[in-house]
Amino acid sequence: MIEVLEKKIENEILIFTNLRAVFWKRENALIISDLHVGKAAHFRKNGIAMPTDILQKDLENLEKLLDFFDVHHLLIVGDLFHAGKNSELYIFCEWRKQFSHLKITLIKGNHDRIKKEFYCDNCIDLIENKLEIPPFTFIHEPKIQEEQFTISGHIHPGVIVGNRKESVKMPCFSYSKNQLILPAFSEFTGLDTKTLKRNFKAIAFTKGLIFEV
Repeated sequence: MIEVLEKKIENEILIFTNLRAVFWKRENALIISDLHVGKAAHFRKNGIAMPTDILQKDLENLEKLLDFFDVHHLLIVGDLFHAGKNSELYIFCEWRKQFSHLKITLIKGNHDRIKKEFYCDNCIDLIENKLEIPPFTFIHEPKIQEEQFTISGHIHPGVIVGNRKESVKMPCFSYSKNQLILPAFSEFTGLDTKTLKRNFKAIAFTKGLIFEV
């Protein structure tokens, strides 16, 4: 079930979800980061046992979000892919064919190393550095820019909820006066609970809940 939390940021309505994505109402755009297609297959290739349905679950969640918001534009702030060509890339390509009407824009992340021809072949608009759609600037790695509100990923932010006796680590959206950092869309990622502390607030979520910390 998709749970949502609506906030006004820079006078724009952003709808945060418990499925690791933000919907920008004015642009009819779903914003995600760090899907890391190919990561599990890369691990298996290197002899590390991994479940085979990780990517399938991520794509199912993405499809739920696209249908729920009737999305016209999927905006990915980096690391759509993880490590070159492998079996998971072909799974993604077949998934992409089902959404030929969907505009996909990717701001290149540090793991997006596939040749440019691949993006063209799969109707993905590749942006090398940053994309500006006022009032937001979309980049992969968090970076404070004067007089600009940036939306990024890369860090895979998490937050610890609870007390010394009992606590739980949860993925979250982290935001400050001029930044919003998205959680990794793929569940097959670690959580960074240490980098973002001062001046940052968190919107944490579980499978059935989303709330501000």
